[in-house]
Parts: sequence; C-alpha cells; structure tokens
Amino acid sequence: MSSPVTGIDPAGAAPKPSVVVVGGGYGGIQVARNLDDIAAVTLVEPRETFVHNVAALRAVVAPEWVERLFIPYDGLLTHGRVVRDRAVAVYPGRVELASGPGLTADYVVLATGSTYPFPAKVDVTDRATAAARFDAVHDQLRRASHVLLLGAGAVGLEFAGEIRAARPGTEVTIVDPAPDLLSGRFPDELRAEVRAQLDKLGVQVLLGTTLTAPPPTEPGQFRPFSVTTTSGVPLAADIWFACYGLTVNTDYLASERHAARRPNGQVAVTNHLRVVGQDRVFAVGDVTDLAEMKQAYLAGLHADVVAANIRALIEGRDELTTYEPHADEIVLPLGPEGGVTYGAEDGLLGPEVTAQIKGDLFIDMFRERLGATSPAR
Repeated sequence: MSSPVTGIDPAGAAPKPSVVVVGGGYGGIQVARNLDDIAAVTLVEPRETFVHNVAALRAVVAPEWVERLFIPYDGLLTHGRVVRDRAVAVYPGRVELASGPGLTADYVVLATGSTYPFPAKVDVTDRATAAARFDAVHDQLRRASHVLLLGAGAVGLEFAGEIRAARPGTEVTIVDPAPDLLSGRFPDELRAEVRAQLDKLGVQVLLGTTLTAPPPTEPGQFRPFSVTTTSGVPLAADIWFACYGLTVNTDYLASERHAARRPNGQVAVTNHLRVVGQDRVFAVGDVTDLAEMKQAYLAGLHADVVAANIRALIEGRDELTTYEPHADEIVLPLGPEGGVTYGAEDGLLGPEVTAQIKGDLFIDMFRERLGATSPAR
C-alpha cells in the first residue's frame, strides 16, 4: 500500500486538493487512479482486497478461479493511499469512519456500489474468509444433483450456464415471477437466443410463477427439499440460490440532511454526476439514480466523467463533461463457450463472439488497472 497522503508536494509546492473516494469497487478504483497525479487521493474501502465480482459465478464451479478474484490494492495509487475502513457518515467536505477519526476533503466521490446475495457478490471483507466461502459452496454444489435458482435475470442465467457447463450431469431449474427472461429487457431475438441456448444446455425455466413457500433450507446449503410453484409444478432439489435482490449501499447518507438520497437508496445526480444540491460531491456506479442498467463497465464510464470533472474544477475550468445514460447492452456468458451479446450498434452477437469478449471475464484488464504485478493464477 502506498504511503499516507499529506497533501503536500515533497518539493514544497502548494498542497494538492484532497479527494476522498468512498468505495473501492469498479467505479471507485478508476476515479482514484485517474486523479492520483493531480490530487491527494484517499480511497476508503473496508475490504482487504479488490474483489472481481464479474468472475464470482465462474469461481463457484471452478475452484482454480477463486484466488484470481482477489486483487491487492497495493499497486493502484502512486501518490495516494487506500484506507481500510468503512464510512459511517458522509457530508460535503468530510467523511466519518467506523474507526473513529474522520477525513476532510475538498471533493468527495460516492462509489459504494451495492450488495447482492452470495455468490454473485462477496459479502465479507477479508480475503481468507471470502475464499473459504467459495470453497464451501463449491463443495456443497458438487454434491447436488438438482439445483434451484430463483431469478431469471442476468445473474440467474449466467449461473445456470456455469453450472451446466462445469457439471453437465447436474439438473438446473430457474424460477421467476416475471413473464420473460431478463425482466423483458432487450429485443425478442436476444431472449429467443438465450432460451435456445438454455434448452441446449438442458436448463428448465419456469416463468410467470413463484414458490408457494420459500425453500426450507439456507441458500447454498446441500440439503434435499421439495417445493411447489404457484402454477402447481412440484420441484425436488438439493440446493438453491437467490439470484435477485440488489441493495444499494448508501446507509451512511441516512439523514434528513441528504435530500438527494431516494427511498430505494440511490442518489440523485446531475448530468455532470454531481450529487444533486452539491458542487463538490459526486457519485458513480450502482448508487446513482441514472435510468440505465447497473453494470461494472458503466461504473467505469461514470468514473471517467467524474474524474474529468474534478480535474476541470481543480484546474479552474468551467466546462464540465456531461454524462448521457446508456441504452441497455449486455455481454451474458452461458458457460465458457456460450452466451449472447447485445449492443445498440452491433445488434445481437452469438456464443462465439461472447466467449471471445468475456473469455477471461476481464481478469487481466482489472489486474492491470489495479497495478497487480504478479500474474493471475
């Protein structure tokens, strides 16, 4: 980890403006990295390492991927620092920490992202415990002959593809109350292609229905059980996973003084990605109320705009970069050799292109972004 920030240039130059980035996920690391040369950057993050959640579902079925998920923060910043702590309250110009001492800042960036049921996202802060959880759920899954996934969004579909590709003898059933895959987003041709690939993989999909009662076991635990859907379909499975339930992490803004925080936890932002009502507080990624999907690559685009705007303010420039919300796009792997890709410009692309785009699940790209020197195992 880099040395502590003092805000003073070693040669005795004027102090650099201070930037506190709250959250070290996909958007946070990019804002911090982009401003490291011009500001005294402090990244506040409770996790021991960056966690590459994009590859989390692959790691459940392929244990050799587990260690690759955890990338040290040590190489991210040359001048700034990473503080392993949790923000408990954020105000314009100040971030209060769980450890007690607070941080003052000329600029604050909210980049705390969201939580999601394990294993799609890691829910512990130290690497060893997180890795042990992956190993444990892999062992539980290995014993199962029938897996039930609740949710037919991107997570449920990707998880089904990973399980069937790694364990073709394991039955997989997806249940979702929505009338169509991916909550009806994207053109019909994309959903038709997804259905065709799921059929080829042997994944059973039950849409427009839910369970009459929750499974009687904890998610991710091997223990045979029986349930029934509201449409009358009986299901017997050995293990189940929740593939829904994104929750935005902005509890540190739970105060009447933060009028920009919406009831769902998201933060209202301007087209410059400033928090509404604030000149020097910005937000990126899942915490924003932008009308677009919540995806890692979009958090990176937000980060570039925020970093450019803070740089402009530091340099005394008036013209700021505007962010335009993106139309729905997706790269959805269904196992290492399957999947679909869709974008407004390229249209629908099939499994071969999808496997090329997301074959390594972008692990090398993020290792480079974080300055990780040792090769991924």
